[in-house]
Amino acid sequence: MGKNRIAASYVYTLDADKPIRNGYVEYDDDGTILSTGECADISLEPDFYKGAVVPGFVNAHCHVELSHLHGKFRKGTGMAGFIDQINELRDWAGRDVKVELVRKWMDKMWADGVSAMADISNDDSSFEIKASHPMYTRTFLEVFGSEPHMCEGVMTDVTALNETAAKAGIDAAPTPHSCYTMSPQLLSASAAAGLESGYLSYHSQESQEEEDLLISGSGAMYENRKRSGMSTPPVTGESSLKYFIDRLAAAKPAPYEEHILLVHNVCLQQDDIDAARKVMKNVYWAVCPLSNIFIHNALPPIPLMRKNGLAIMLGTDSLSSNDDLDMVKELVCLHENFPEVPMTELLQWASLNGARFLSKEDVLGTLTPGKRPGIVLVRNIDEDGALTAGSRSERIK
Repeated sequence: MGKNRIAASYVYTLDADKPIRNGYVEYDDDGTILSTGECADISLEPDFYKGAVVPGFVNAHCHVELSHLHGKFRKGTGMAGFIDQINELRDWAGRDVKVELVRKWMDKMWADGVSAMADISNDDSSFEIKASHPMYTRTFLEVFGSEPHMCEGVMTDVTALNETAAKAGIDAAPTPHSCYTMSPQLLSASAAAGLESGYLSYHSQESQEEEDLLISGSGAMYENRKRSGMSTPPVTGESSLKYFIDRLAAAKPAPYEEHILLVHNVCLQQDDIDAARKVMKNVYWAVCPLSNIFIHNALPPIPLMRKNGLAIMLGTDSLSSNDDLDMVKELVCLHENFPEVPMTELLQWASLNGARFLSKEDVLGTLTPGKRPGIVLVRNIDEDGALTAGSRSERIK
């Protein structure tokens, strides 16, 4: 195999605390990292870029099968209003259109530097593409059902969908959606199936409306559910995350060694963190900042999460609640709102932590010799190696 070399103003290997200034990455033809280091003389580097070289990204939360909803949603409606739009619009497109758009957006993410993705699916429209795509995906087969009598039928259906995924050759398993779309019985049943696979994803504390539903049986989401004639989860006086932990216990006794991904975490508080860490031994915390701003103009408590040393991951969510599936735009949003977070740490959220959650850290996540993480160039950074509003990424290998 041939040896290739790229050099840039900064190389973020992510296996060190600081980037290499005027660094290089050598790699073979299949993208396996051979070496990294500081350039002896940048004037002698034929492929030197004013930018940053980073490992491929891991999109920690996406619904790529909802790509047909791009540009169709009103912003700022809150969670209840967003759910109404989902119910109204999600089925407007036929299968062929959905498949075409899944391929388009997965190809775009790959070109932008996404090497792996934790994706949500409600049907099999993305399976064939995922099976043949160079991007690795773990697919969470999300279920809904607010009425207790639905549980058996929903689990029968998702078990069949899981068999379809297995035949397609993709890694997949059932997972619960959230506290507000599921009966207690279905939440526990789907969580049990996810835990059995070793991986579970859960929309957690995405909005104050969700918290009000569980804490006091009030608010816009509660009223929305009641108007629709749907059952609501029990009022516990506690956060939705603590309710989820209780439902996990009904599925399987703690502690949980499985990889559990809590997504959004906008309303996360210290006692929630303490409760989760007490029982979850491999818990990861995904943030989707542009989606949170799109729906309810809120952001997760990043300072609190950092103070607790949480394993933060970064996702885009779907094109129903985002204008793009661009990981760098998510990073720019975090950098602008939380400028105290070092660039290396932000990139670890966007790459290394996701690789660890997916148990792919032996291949992905860092520019370490022997790994094949994807090699990505981020252009339009500032003199200190940090992101700017004009930062954009492109895959080199």
